[in-house]
Amino acid sequence: MKKIITGVDSSQTALTAAVKAAELAVSLDAELYVISAYSISSVVAMQTAKSGNMAVKTSDAYQRLADGQAAAAQEAAESVAAILRSDWPALKVKALAVEGQPAEVLVQQAELLDADTIVVGNKKAQGLQRILGSISRNVAAAANCDLYIVNTTRV
Repeated sequence: MKKIITGVDSSQTALTAAVKAAELAVSLDAELYVISAYSISSVVAMQTAKSGNMAVKTSDAYQRLADGQAAAAQEAAESVAAILRSDWPALKVKALAVEGQPAEVLVQQAELLDADTIVVGNKKAQGLQRILGSISRNVAAAANCDLYIVNTTRV
C-alpha cells in the first residue's frame, strides 16, 4: 500500500496542505500519516537560560515541559487527522508526534515508513526562518521520495 506523509502544526496553512495530502491519499488508496514535529531543544535553552546550568535538563520541570511539547504536537496531529477523517471516512490516517525539526522529521519519517510522497505547504518564510531556509526547501534537498508542494500562500 502506498504511504503519504504530511507535516502539520496548528496553522491554517498546514491544514490546507493536509487536505491536499488527504485528497491525494484517497485518489491513490494510500495510507496518510499526519506528523507534527516538536522541539525539546527550545525548552532546554529556555530552562538553561533561566537556571544558568544544564542540570535543569534532568529536572522534573524539564520533563513536564518536554511532555507538554509532545502532548501539544500529538494534539495538533490528532486534530488534523480527525478533520480529515470526517471529510473522508474511508481514509486510512494515522497521527504522530515526533521530536525534531520539521524538515528533518518529515524526511526521517518518510524513510522509516518507506513513504512514497511527502506533502508540504509553501508558506512564505519570514524573518529568521527565511535565513535558515524553508521547510519545503529543506525537505526537497533531503527527501528520497516524491515531494508535493501545496500552494498555501493564499490562505
